Parts: sequence; structure tokens; C-alpha cells
Amino acid sequence: MSKTVEVLPDQPTLVARALELILSKLETAIEQRGRFTIALSGGSTPKPLYEAIATQKLPWDKIHIFWGDERYVPPDHPDSNELMTRRAWLDRVDIPAANIHPVPTLEANPELAAAKYEQQLKEFFNSSGVEFPALDVVLLGMGDDAHTASLFPHTEALKVRDRLVTVGNKDGNPRISFTYPFINSALSVIFVVAGANKRPALAQVFAPVADDFTYPSRLIRPQGELWWLLDAAAGLELQH
Repeated sequence: MSKTVEVLPDQPTLVARALELILSKLETAIEQRGRFTIALSGGSTPKPLYEAIATQKLPWDKIHIFWGDERYVPPDHPDSNELMTRRAWLDRVDIPAANIHPVPTLEANPELAAAKYEQQLKEFFNSSGVEFPALDVVLLGMGDDAHTASLFPHTEALKVRDRLVTVGNKDGNPRISFTYPFINSALSVIFVVAGANKRPALAQVFAPVADDFTYPSRLIRPQGELWWLLDAAAGLELQH
């Protein structure tokens, strides 16, 4: 794993740097493999990034979109990560519908939805199941409790190592989430984190010793590249 930490002066610069990095990974992937696969994060931080991607002239037919986690709500629900992404980005570009791979959230229960999404991923990557498939980029945020995707502190989802997708739990509400071993199989994992409220959690995530199950972002140690892009408010104490 190669780890890079960059502290950017403000949120617009953070978004610009994240855009630059993603476009670089996209270009390389299409050049080498003929397609680019990315798993997206939800929340407010990546929204301007998605809006920026929507303004690019890109080979949309070669780009495949997944989500690293999703709230267990219908796709037209205000809390849906898919809905936010469609409005900010996907509805604004000429990407084939078949290239968008949303989390199924209309199943009888979350466990069924997680199993269905896992099956879709395995079929897309033609994965036998012995080795986890590798996405080109997994984009992640981090909460002020150090959760990432829907891997929350001291929840059962953190113990799942043999599946690609599991059910996360946020205050009793189910969410569908990539497992941390699947995230770790990615070629590049990019955290985009903003805000002073993230500082205490980041201090623990970057500490030489701390508990992974209390600070789940510590579990993200990909086989490929790990990027931490932070704005100055979040990364103040990490600047040397």
C-alpha cells in the first residue's frame, strides 16, 4: 500500500484536487483496460465534486458507476445517495443507463438487497469469488465518529470479511455497505474529508496505535493506493 496525505487550503481546492486525481485514474484505467470503475460515497462533501465531474467531456460509455454504501430508502427518497448523485452528475451527462449500477433498496429486506448487490458486482467483474474484484477507485468520506461507507464503530458490519457487501447499522437504521476487505481490494481508495469536526477522529485514525473497531476508517488499508485529501480545517493537526 502506498499512502499519500494532502492538506488543501480550502474546500474548493480540495474538490479541484479530488477531480484532478479521479480524472488521472480514469485516463489510466481506460488506457490500460478499456473502462473505468468507481464506487461513490454519499454525504454533502462530494456533491460539488460530482457537479464538477459533470462538466467534463469524458468517454461516458466507458465509465461504470457503483456506490460504496447506500441508505436503505427508495431511490427517489431525499436521503438517497443515488438520488443526490443523479441530480448533481449522472442526469447531466450522456452516460448509458446500463453503466449505472445502483444499490437495490426495494427488496424484501436489507440482507437480500446486500446479497443482490454482491451478485451484481460478481457478475460485472466476472468474479469467481476466490479473490475480491478490484475497482479502479473507491471514493470515501469519513464521519466525525471515524466511520466510512456505512461501517460504523462497534457494529457487526466491521466483522464481515468473506463478502463484498453487508448490512450496516446507523442508530438502528439499516444501510447497505461494501465490506472493508472489498474496499481494500481497490486499486485506489480516495478519502475526501472536510471540516474541523473531523479533527479528533483523524487524530485517532492516523495514530500509531488505536482500536480499529472504535475508529473504522483505520481498517481501510488497500492493496493499491490510499489517498487522504483533507481541507485545512480537517487536516490542521496533520500538517508538518
